[in-house]
Amino acid sequence: MTALPSIGEIYYAAEWIIRLTMLAVVPLRRSPAAAASWLLLIFFLPIPGLVLFLAIGSPRFPHWRAARFERLKPFVADVAARMRQAAPAAADGMVRDIVALADRLGRLPATSGNAVELIDDYEAVIDRLVADIDGARRHVRLLAYIFADDATAGKVIAALGRAVDRGVACHVMVDPVGSHRWIKGTMRALEASGVRVRAVLPFRLWRERTRRDMRNHRKLFIVDGEIGYAGSQNIVARDFRPGVVNRELVARVTGPAVAAMAAIFVSDWYLETEELLDAATAVPPRTGAATLQVLPSSADYAQEGFQTLMTWQVAAARREIVIVTPYLVPDEGLLGALKTAVLRGVAVHVVVSAVVDQWLVSFAQSSYYDELLSSGVHIHRYRDYLLHAKAVRVDDTLGIVGSSNVDIRSFRLNEEVSLLLLDHDGVQALRRIQDAYLAASDEIALDAWRARSGARKLVENGARLVSPLL
Repeated sequence: MTALPSIGEIYYAAEWIIRLTMLAVVPLRRSPAAAASWLLLIFFLPIPGLVLFLAIGSPRFPHWRAARFERLKPFVADVAARMRQAAPAAADGMVRDIVALADRLGRLPATSGNAVELIDDYEAVIDRLVADIDGARRHVRLLAYIFADDATAGKVIAALGRAVDRGVACHVMVDPVGSHRWIKGTMRALEASGVRVRAVLPFRLWRERTRRDMRNHRKLFIVDGEIGYAGSQNIVARDFRPGVVNRELVARVTGPAVAAMAAIFVSDWYLETEELLDAATAVPPRTGAATLQVLPSSADYAQEGFQTLMTWQVAAARREIVIVTPYLVPDEGLLGALKTAVLRGVAVHVVVSAVVDQWLVSFAQSSYYDELLSSGVHIHRYRDYLLHAKAVRVDDTLGIVGSSNVDIRSFRLNEEVSLLLLDHDGVQALRRIQDAYLAASDEIALDAWRARSGARKLVENGARLVSPLL
């Protein structure tokens, strides 16, 4: 009589079945680095690795959401067509090529006739937003990754309540993961003020669900469809983390480009509710001379928007690249483009924050410093504050301000929005802000960096192994 296999034998066989099966499954629609990280985890820890892979291994939204996104295409196309008629962007050379690529990636055109103000004063952003809400006549629409119920956010909530009392329709979307510390109090306060509020990408057990780590990371504030804010700042106190004070960068925009910002909010609201707030989003009149383009990116799109544009522009740079980001976890394409740019004689400067709020990400990004420094990239650490601003400048041709970090999470998992500055004045305004960041930073010397402890290097290398999953 043949003996039945033991529990140990069954477990051993199951582990090898998982390993061999995942060799075929994991590489599908993933970068080589991400596939290698998953396979490494699954090879050493097959069953825990499989459980984690099933939870967060698929960088795609569920089918029902994809169907809703498909139904939005005529709405977005209509907004884009009316923007082109109202304020077509006159561009040539490299700017024309940037506009064309961003249009194909995000389906929203560049427009002329805008006014843009870059604000890097935290409290000034809150005060300006409150003043704009107090002047609203028709509607206010706010989308934030973090929306707290603290004193700072209370100013905005109070302004929304005053707007509702005047008959202004107010809609707010809040990411429940980014706002997890405050979500119940925030939603309760907003609802009590008469604001219509929705948690974006909620985690639901009873239907095909979204990965908990695929988040709406956008910060997008629109007033009357005529004023729009985009950037890095959330609606929360600047020192909401103990011992950490944030430094942010936000663009306040008026003019035709606000129609694109409004269309993104309307689209996000529809994806959560199936309610289309505006069947025909109005295009605001011209208010200035700035040429701007709004680029949304997320897993809803066939190709990564911010990552694709940025990697191409780094590869095309002729003189100077300045990248400001709190989190730097580049993929192989961007890493290679940065090193090649230096070989072509381009001055490449990366500004990161010396103040750390996420240690695992900090160790992972530190693992890239030796390689970048050795290739001639200049890395600067901003003193005193958590420099949470996200800003890229390439030559005097392109400036980018938005919500997207230079990491794989922002590239492929999060919903982000970027504002492209496409004229001389806008790019120079960003240059002045970046120059101030550089002046308040300390450049890392390669020899000094290599003198760090062996224990730290070991931790960095371990964090780098999982960096494609961050």
